[in-house]
Amino acid sequence: MTSKGLAYKVRREFAIIRTGGRRGMGFDEEWAGLRAAAAERGSTGMQLNGLPEEGPAHGYGPGGTSTLASTASEKNAAAGVIENELLTSTKKAGNHADESNGSAATAFSGWATATALKKVQTTWDGQVKTLLGRLGRERDGLRNTATTLRGVDIGRRDGIDGIRLPSAMDGYR
Repeated sequence: MTSKGLAYKVRREFAIIRTGGRRGMGFDEEWAGLRAAAAERGSTGMQLNGLPEEGPAHGYGPGGTSTLASTASEKNAAAGVIENELLTSTKKAGNHADESNGSAATAFSGWATATALKKVQTTWDGQVKTLLGRLGRERDGLRNTATTLRGVDIGRRDGIDGIRLPSAMDGYR
């Protein structure tokens, strides 16, 4: 017997063992068996996994707290560093390179080196512009994160709290 044939035979035997010796059980038969087993246990309702009643306070995940790992003031401080230090120094470095490269291109006027330096300058300017844009987006993201997270959390809570549980009185409407 080939290894492929042996693997098929082993899988088939496991399937037979798993179904209690029944061969060829379809979905309907298996579902009926599961429903009968649930009826014997007296459990016909849906059961969701959840935390015990003595778990964390309402609205927080397992072991969670009401605070994030960083605060809005820390995010604003980081945004301030980006604004006042990184953006400023990046602009300054970009301008310094512009001046130095411009001087060199002028000095090599008429040479192929001048053309190459102008191309390098164009590429550099594009990269500096991209970096400044990214730093600006990071700064704005840091400033808006706390508000965004709070809004999402409140929206999710309201959506979950708005789900009405079925009641025994539903039949009397």
